[in-house]
Amino acid sequence: MIAVIPALPRWLAAIVLLAAAHVGAWASGRVLFGRWPAPVDAGATLWDGRRVFGEHKTWRGLLVAELLCAAVAPLVGYGARLGLQLAALAMGADLATSLIKRRLNLAPGREVPGLDQIPEALVPLLVLARPLGIGASTAWLLTGVFVVLDLAVLPLRHRRDTGARKPL
Repeated sequence: MIAVIPALPRWLAAIVLLAAAHVGAWASGRVLFGRWPAPVDAGATLWDGRRVFGEHKTWRGLLVAELLCAAVAPLVGYGARLGLQLAALAMGADLATSLIKRRLNLAPGREVPGLDQIPEALVPLLVLARPLGIGASTAWLLTGVFVVLDLAVLPLRHRRDTGARKPL
């Protein structure tokens, strides 16, 4: 596989893929102006009467995360299949944390520093460490980097639109 960005260190390529999955899910709602907001849990509730995941976890977000990560992977020297695998693991971990937050009675969309970042980064980085060309210690370090970066952009992600953008 020839990367479009030559000589990109494996650790940097791995964090770029992780960011692609994370940004893809978030940006899907912003870019598509809320179109196709089918929730992953289809409105189902569990024994506690609360939604399984909530309205913020949509099939649209999962699909865009997968597609973006698969598209970015060849650009940084990986195969599209690895991009799909990384996004699936990241989004699976994200769904698991959402499930936990619903059980803790936290509002959908509420950020819990650490819980919202660590599983989403650590699970795919550890599971795919070998194909990513990184070691376990690098996976842990990159998870820390991901947490710091994600918390740094948190105010931008949760900023409410005040412009006059309207759906097409």
